[in-house]
Amino acid sequence: MPILLHSNGAILTKLNDIVTELSPLNVRLKQFDSETSPLLCDLLSQDLLGETAKQQILEFYDSRFAFLKQEGEYSWSDLLTLHPGSANLYPLMTTYSRYHTHSAPEALHILAGEAIFGFTQADGTQLQLLVQPQDYIHIPANTEHWFSLSVSLHLKAVRYFTTVEGWMPHYTGTVVNNPLGNLR
Repeated sequence: MPILLHSNGAILTKLNDIVTELSPLNVRLKQFDSETSPLLCDLLSQDLLGETAKQQILEFYDSRFAFLKQEGEYSWSDLLTLHPGSANLYPLMTTYSRYHTHSAPEALHILAGEAIFGFTQADGTQLQLLVQPQDYIHIPANTEHWFSLSVSLHLKAVRYFTTVEGWMPHYTGTVVNNPLGNLR
């Protein structure tokens, strides 16, 4: 279940309210019921996954969410797995925790753990969106945002790509403004 925090301290927890709030940014947010097998639950609970396990997870979700690839014209997907022992955890958090854009859409289906996205509205106010398992977020190309993990530092998500180069960050220089604290 997503949670949206306004810079004025207001918190939204109803999906429809959050979707309405994000609509001017053209950010799409959906939730999917999870019907998972015991094997899949076990795999998603593990920090370290081998290539075979990652492939099993991707095959399970690709078969169930093939329409996401069609809807977003994605050409491929991968499994993002982050945890406190991940070699790339801190460089990734440093890279994406500043306001940036991408030349391609950013789409994630959260399978386990949590992530936070920050957005700036047209009036300059900032929002923080906590996404959790079963949440799917699609951020259009050239939409200013930032990304971080929650304090748990755990995330497993299917990422959908149109191009590899499209996910390279282009920093905007906007300052992350969190006068009332944050969800991070």
